[in-house]
Amino acid sequence: MGIVTGTGDGGLTDLWSGERVRKDDLRVEAYGTVDELDSVLGEARHWLKRDDCRAAVDEIQRDLYRLASELATRSGQPARRLDSADAERLASRVAALESDIPLSGFVIPGSTLASAKLDVARTVCRRAERRMVTLAREAEVSQAARTYVNRLSDLLFMLARAEESSDGALRYVEP
Repeated sequence: MGIVTGTGDGGLTDLWSGERVRKDDLRVEAYGTVDELDSVLGEARHWLKRDDCRAAVDEIQRDLYRLASELATRSGQPARRLDSADAERLASRVAALESDIPLSGFVIPGSTLASAKLDVARTVCRRAERRMVTLAREAEVSQAARTYVNRLSDLLFMLARAEESSDGALRYVEP
């Protein structure tokens, strides 16, 4: 099957679980924002200088496929959903970065190209979380998935600070 199918020309798309829904369905909006996050992270990864940050982003991108499959599945279960261990893994990375990079105030985002890309990813992640909260009013969105995305935005913030810290470029603003 080719990329061009024409089946979406009328404003409908297929969920991974097979159902046809409108392209502006809350579920499509949620997994579409996760897809956008994945693309933004792919761009960010290209600019990262730190090996640990690149490894973290690579791992996150793989996780996002599991998250998107859960959000794109109305009936049945995706093959492998995110679970509490995934969010705990992110929280551990955040804690490790916090111990290496003690923050002393409000950070001005984007002091380096790499950190700017990660800060954009963080804001897309926050939008994905908002879309998931909206979807959860109408449909099942696992607590593990919601917790994961919340931890992910924290990790993206700290990865950006790690990139800045490595370049001596952390900038603060007085509240």
